[in-house]
Amino acid sequence: MNAVELRDIRKTFNVYRRTGRIRRERVEVDAVAGISFTVARGEMVGYVGPNGAGKSTTVKMLTGILVPSSGFVRVLDLEPTRQRVELARRIGVVFGQRTQLWWDLPLRDSFELLRYIYRIPSDVYERNLAEFGKVLDLETFIDTPVRQLSLGQRMRGDLAAALLHDPEILFLDEPTIGLDVVAKARIREFLARLNVERGTTVLLTTHDMDDIERLCKRMLVIDHGRVIYDGDLQTVKARYGADSVLVVDLEETAPPLDVPGATVERVDGPRQWLRFRREHTSAASLLSHIASKAAVRDIAIQDPDIEDVVRRIYGSS
Repeated sequence: MNAVELRDIRKTFNVYRRTGRIRRERVEVDAVAGISFTVARGEMVGYVGPNGAGKSTTVKMLTGILVPSSGFVRVLDLEPTRQRVELARRIGVVFGQRTQLWWDLPLRDSFELLRYIYRIPSDVYERNLAEFGKVLDLETFIDTPVRQLSLGQRMRGDLAAALLHDPEILFLDEPTIGLDVVAKARIREFLARLNVERGTTVLLTTHDMDDIERLCKRMLVIDHGRVIYDGDLQTVKARYGADSVLVVDLEETAPPLDVPGATVERVDGPRQWLRFRREHTSAASLLSHIASKAAVRDIAIQDPDIEDVVRRIYGSS
């Protein structure tokens, strides 16, 4: 059974725009314009798109916060807006720019309140709190008021709060926004472990392509309220990221190398960057040509990163 199923979901908002000094006209804007996809149970999917593409609107419809204008939506075989209370007991949600913690209370008290709200059995609560406290290193600040926590500490607290009741699916909307490298690494490690050990389904929206590359095997790309790509990362890299770069350090400075199957993009002293397509030629053949023309000190191959690949998807759409 799928954890998430969307078929031709649309969400339209009415926006008023000024047409004169006094007069305004009402304009309908499609925040989501016919999205369809499914997410299998236990899957971790990256949901990528620029600001205003419709990512957060989709998440809000999946969690019952917003009512779709039209279309079919089911989460854990429930209709989010009609069965919102039942769904809330089975899902976890983290919005990176908002918090579900009580601002003036210690983090531990927020957890206790959520325990009663979700009616979590004592043994489940104690087990989860102990596990999350250890994995997310909450013990050092669990008795600190939320308003005194750093952004990274608060985000770890929000993650634990969203998972105390053992949700079957976790919706994450920009969970690493504004975090430093260490905090991001800790949260990524925790999410990967959660998905593997507990089988929790995860839908992750983010602008950080490292989140997608390190956590997700499948990526959905959305633009202007429509899905423009749905596939695994290896396929999307092969399709849109066919170019690689061979970085060559020569023994001496030389003019741009003339090598069949490659184009010199940049020269910096004895170092040259040659772009080539793996489907047409190999790095080994390029190196053979280069070695016949100049003495080579060192080489490196740079594969396209996922951010470049996504830019190419936008360009082709």
